[in-house]
Amino acid sequence: MGRLKERFQAFVNNRWLVFVAAMWIQSCAGIGYLFGSISPVIKSSLNYNQRQLAKLGVAKDLGDSVGFLAGSLSEILPLWGALLVGAVQNLVGYGWVWLIVTGRVPVLPLWAMCILIFVGNNGETYFNTAALVSCVQNFPKSRGPVVGILKGFAGLSGAILTQIYTMINFPDHASLIFMVAVGPAMVVIALMFIIRPVGGHRQVRPSDGLSSTFIYGVCLLLAAYLMGVLLLEDLVDVSHILVIIFTVILFVLLFIPIAIPIILSFCEESRDPAEEVLLPRPEQQEAGKSEHDANEIIFSEVEDEKPKEVDLLPASERQKRIAQLQVKLFQAAAEGAVRVKRRRGPHRGEDFTLMQALIKADFWLIFFSLLLGSGSGLTVIDNLGQMSQSLGYNNTHIFVSMISIWNFLGRVGGGYFSEIIVRDYAYPRPVAIAVAQLVMSVGHVFFAMGWPGAIYIGTLLIGLGYGAHWAIVPAAASELFGLKKFGALYNFLTLANPAGSLVFSGVIASSIYDREAEKQAQQHHIQPPVSGSIFSGMFAQDEPLKCEGSVCFFLTSMIMSGFCVIAAVLSMILVYRTKTVYAHLYGKSRT
Repeated sequence: MGRLKERFQAFVNNRWLVFVAAMWIQSCAGIGYLFGSISPVIKSSLNYNQRQLAKLGVAKDLGDSVGFLAGSLSEILPLWGALLVGAVQNLVGYGWVWLIVTGRVPVLPLWAMCILIFVGNNGETYFNTAALVSCVQNFPKSRGPVVGILKGFAGLSGAILTQIYTMINFPDHASLIFMVAVGPAMVVIALMFIIRPVGGHRQVRPSDGLSSTFIYGVCLLLAAYLMGVLLLEDLVDVSHILVIIFTVILFVLLFIPIAIPIILSFCEESRDPAEEVLLPRPEQQEAGKSEHDANEIIFSEVEDEKPKEVDLLPASERQKRIAQLQVKLFQAAAEGAVRVKRRRGPHRGEDFTLMQALIKADFWLIFFSLLLGSGSGLTVIDNLGQMSQSLGYNNTHIFVSMISIWNFLGRVGGGYFSEIIVRDYAYPRPVAIAVAQLVMSVGHVFFAMGWPGAIYIGTLLIGLGYGAHWAIVPAAASELFGLKKFGALYNFLTLANPAGSLVFSGVIASSIYDREAEKQAQQHHIQPPVSGSIFSGMFAQDEPLKCEGSVCFFLTSMIMSGFCVIAAVLSMILVYRTKTVYAHLYGKSRT
């Protein structure tokens, strides 16, 4: 009985259990992707026009991206507290919207509805922050794959929730809003005490590589399965019984990863005592903390005091000279003859606060590279319906589903390949960002040309490149600026996404599209609603003019392609600046 209790305790504290629970939370953390499905119900129930609905969409995007409070609370509250706040926000925001749409409470003005949508959608920033913070701390040497898988499941959550709603098959479409309000909150509350750091660096095992491969296999199988189910349900009239079977299989695929912590905790033998000795225990770690800090101060003093010619000596002689200098400095510090100097602020690879990171060029290189790269990708995602219609495709939702799957695979694959770069070659992770941005640049060119079938290739390249950003950037930020304030740093970087979309979609794409639509209207002798304005058609009561042909988004796509190239250049500048950091972080693991 005592052995079973010990095994169960090991299961509860297993870092793979935390990771699997975080995957499940992320599976319902992308509720913003469902806005396109619930907006028609809101529009018809409240008699909104398209302009009013667009304001709700802006509130949704802001809720997705403004995570300052989530990042700050994750540093003050325990992670379960931050998750609870997010669940309450999700429940209150979307729950109130559901009550209004179904006529159970009075209708609120538009500005109040925007606040409710913002509050409801902002809840997912708490889910993202808690999941990433806990798992990055539990898997400090596998940040790329871990972040990629978690962000990938967030991207897939729209498809997962849609499939569940299809199975429930409520005749009232407002029920989808109820599911968005209650479903994620229930999942998060059920799992919130599992999501926490559990000293994952002390749980390294030889089987970790096999466990990671198994998780990747499940992810790829899940993506392929969802792609097939979505296409089948879209193209064929599927019976409700078959939909239920599809959804049950989906749940089975989602639950399969729990086998890893179960096997590790209940089936594997206990760790070899000799292996335990090599790993620091918590009490030993705390006891040696002050000594470690003192050693770091002395080591930094060595860099200032050692003669330059020491670096030119052979390795054995260099280590001998440095050791002698360390002994002298320890003795001098003990006698008070040397005032140990403390460095002003952290260096790359150490723990930064947000304010310390904001004055670093590396941080802004990441931010603007992300703004140009992911901002252009989000513009395609937001305008994919119009882009496909302008090229003559009617089933636009097929491309929306496809880009969601490619987005997922980009996140999973980006994390995996960036980990190979840093693990096997000790090369800076941002080089993977540059590759993703060059891939997106080619994808934008395919959209611009509008060749037959080019939209399929463009959707593939943009989806993969955009998704890769959200696997690689958080991992790179944690490596360069530390884990202590990772929540605040990550949530600031996410602001680059809506900022880029605002410029590319709200200014460039819309104005060029309206200009081309007006030209086509004049050629066909159709009076445009409002002439010569960026906001053409916004205030018109008639149906806005439509643009047809590749010319509608040709210039926009070429501009975004150019900006992706600039983003890749910024990423390569970051690579050049951080070579020594990655050589220090990962070079030792190769020797």
